[in-house]
Amino acid sequence: MGDMEDLPRFFREEGLRLVASIPCYSEENVRAQRGPGVYERSDEALRRLNAQSFGLEPDLHLNLVYNPAGPLLPPDQAELEEDYRRELGERFGIVFTRLLTITNFPLGRFADLLRTRDEEAGCTRLLRESFNARTVEGLMCRRQVSVGWDGTLYDCDFNLALGWPVDHGAPDHIRRFDVDALRQRRIVTGEHCFGCTAGCGSSCGGALVR
Repeated sequence: MGDMEDLPRFFREEGLRLVASIPCYSEENVRAQRGPGVYERSDEALRRLNAQSFGLEPDLHLNLVYNPAGPLLPPDQAELEEDYRRELGERFGIVFTRLLTITNFPLGRFADLLRTRDEEAGCTRLLRESFNARTVEGLMCRRQVSVGWDGTLYDCDFNLALGWPVDHGAPDHIRRFDVDALRQRRIVTGEHCFGCTAGCGSSCGGALVR
């Protein structure tokens, strides 16, 4: 880990909650998605975090994140978590707190990749047709906002990435922050919002419904 050798100890001393992205428990799949050597380095990092009791002690959370390699919906979060625990545990003795499944959104580099494969329209159609009304109650944008580097307020990180600030008369900057006004705001939406409502839903805390 080079100059980052002391980070796991520092994380423990500060009592941080960690979230680590590892797209699959299979070496082959990780190599295909993120290149050679990533799987081995990821496993080493997780073992070092376990050595500092992350994933072992109740207050030292180590959550893993799964997202599909292509324009697909994540599988059932609970069932996939069992697979991760079994495979990572048997192969490397790795333990963790929770697995979080997150949907890929047709934005940024992923959107560019979809366009090169002529898959953008199909991905968007999949998300729209997989809309699940039960996810709406748990959507992140209904309970929080994102803050840009300049203090601009956004309904979510995806709107931040698109440059779509809070609108419709709601406070759009941290200097005008008003909890009551933001709680009642009309959320700025777009086609990408179907990513959070497709299937079992998607959020920073993983799936929204079973």
